[in-house]
Amino acid sequence: MKITEIEVHQITVPYVDWIAYQLNHYYGPTQRTIYVAHTDTGLVGLGESGTTESQEVVDAYIGTNPFEHMGDERSLGLGTAMYDLMGQSAGVPVYKLIGQKYRSWVPVGSWTVSTQPERMAEAVQQYAAKGYTWMKFHLSPFENVIEQTEAMQKVAPPGFRIHYDFTMHGTNDHMVALLHKLEGYPIAGCFEDVLPAADIEGYKALRQRTRLPVVLHHCPLGATYEVMMGAADIYMLGHARIGDAIRKAGLFAAGGIPFMLQNVGGNITRAMTSQMMAAFPTGTFHFFSDCETWSDDVVRERPQPVNGFLPVSERPGLGVTLDRDALERLQQLQLPPQEKWILRSRFANGTQMFNLADVQQSIFMVRPDVRRELPMSYDSPITTDYWDDDGTPAYAAMLVRLEREGVVLSSSAG
Repeated sequence: MKITEIEVHQITVPYVDWIAYQLNHYYGPTQRTIYVAHTDTGLVGLGESGTTESQEVVDAYIGTNPFEHMGDERSLGLGTAMYDLMGQSAGVPVYKLIGQKYRSWVPVGSWTVSTQPERMAEAVQQYAAKGYTWMKFHLSPFENVIEQTEAMQKVAPPGFRIHYDFTMHGTNDHMVALLHKLEGYPIAGCFEDVLPAADIEGYKALRQRTRLPVVLHHCPLGATYEVMMGAADIYMLGHARIGDAIRKAGLFAAGGIPFMLQNVGGNITRAMTSQMMAAFPTGTFHFFSDCETWSDDVVRERPQPVNGFLPVSERPGLGVTLDRDALERLQQLQLPPQEKWILRSRFANGTQMFNLADVQQSIFMVRPDVRRELPMSYDSPITTDYWDDDGTPAYAAMLVRLEREGVVLSSSAG
């Protein structure tokens, strides 16, 4: 069996209606790449990635046997397609190519972005109704996290939890004090990347000062020695290549340490991630693929969680089927770009703050310190709305000021 061809397709995927407003303002329309790998035996394997691999990487798979890519270390997206082909050829689900099955249902979380408290509450309601029990978001100092949490707590069903991601700090908050505040809410579930990545000693101390699990994603030593040093309660591997994820899973299993995968994509990615989580002994924490945020896909199978768990497919390969019509439709889809817009914030004392938002620098929404303008806090008495270009002289004037000054801080609208 040899790979004879790999189709490479760039698609645009629309957001689910109820969450489209905030996601468009953060990121604009999203694209990803679909790989359709063909063999000389007539099998078709699927993979996907957020960006397109180079032609050199794609060509490295052509003419090879998919089984040569067991434990693939070159490309998560193309490696996924290879495992799909291997499973189909052997007549087994992918997890059997990785190891023993440790669970038939795997925990999965949902995802959103930091926005107004009422929209955060809506996200909890939407995801809870769809069978999720965890929701993750990156905190933003343009919103007060305590007010967000209180709004979410009011509507959350019992057992629903929030996964707070602090994006490696970046504010002037005393983090232990802030975590203690959040711990007081039943909805609070865990804290990810609370400190700068390299502060291993700080993470070890933090574990002793908070009662909720500390999750480490951006591991400074590649999830190796910091694991043995006890830096976190739970670890996250983000977009790790398959071979690397398998090796790290062995390390976590040896220490009895829970971990999770975060591989963002559609239902192809979710299927592969589910298969891996099923075979990893301590893969017991909720994984993320974020495919719940998009309203369309290129495969027919779109499993939904039940009480926070996804069923693991027993079909050969990934258990997903290409929908050619959907692939063509999403290849041709053109969505309007999100232009620059203005973050309009008001503090409780009446002070107003204006910042220019740009989807080309989406990190600014959660780490505004990248622009070196002024220190901020996740617990400031602040509210923010999104000011799109409304054609008014006021908007045009503020846009000019922001492009000149960077940030406008004023006791009045001027």
